[in-house]
This record gives sequence, structure tokens and C-alpha cells, in this order.
Amino acid sequence: MAERSLRGMKIGANSLESDEGVAFVDRKRVIYDCPEGHEFSVAMAMDAEPPLTWECRCGRDGKLRDAAPVAETKPQKPPRTHWDMLMERRTEDELKVLLEERLELLRTGKLRMRRHR
Repeated sequence: MAERSLRGMKIGANSLESDEGVAFVDRKRVIYDCPEGHEFSVAMAMDAEPPLTWECRCGRDGKLRDAAPVAETKPQKPPRTHWDMLMERRTEDELKVLLEERLELLRTGKLRMRRHR
């Protein structure tokens, strides 16, 4: 039985995969220019779309060399707040009337404030 037992392997010591029959994809070198004057290149697949910026070794963002100009984007509208949405439904005078009605209900005890536990 001893000659047929399986031997163990150290975890992470050796890979059971080999590079035989592996076909690497065609690559291209993409060049970036850093604002600090550094020039660096990154290897990418031929069909990959390179990003417009890539972080340089100094920590600054390098810009893609020979990048096509980016089309102008239309200006973004600022996000609507709760107040904006409320003002679309009611006027300030209507809100003042509602506030007075609620305050009167609280004062008379017909409406109780909720206590958070």
C-alpha cells in the first residue's frame, strides 16, 4: 500500500500548469506622457481600447500620446434636491399654511411626535 499512496505538495510551491500550447495575444505598446516629464509605455492587447490616462510611477496621471480629441460633452444638469422637488409641487405660501396646520395639531395634542428608540 505504501508504494501506491499519493504524495502531497507544498501549497503555492509549484504550479501544475505549463506554458506548452499557450498562444499569447498580439500586443501593442501604448505610450503615455506624465506632467512631470516622464514617458512610459504599457503593453496592451491589439484590440484593447487604451484609457486616456494611466497612473505614472510618480503618482501623477499620464496622458495618452497621440490621443484623438475627445468630443465635447453637453453640460450636466445639477442633481435635483428634495427642496427642488418639493418646490415643483407646492408654493412657499402653501407650505407655510401646511406648517401652521401641523403645528396647531401638535399644540392641541391631536398629533403626537414620534420618539425614536
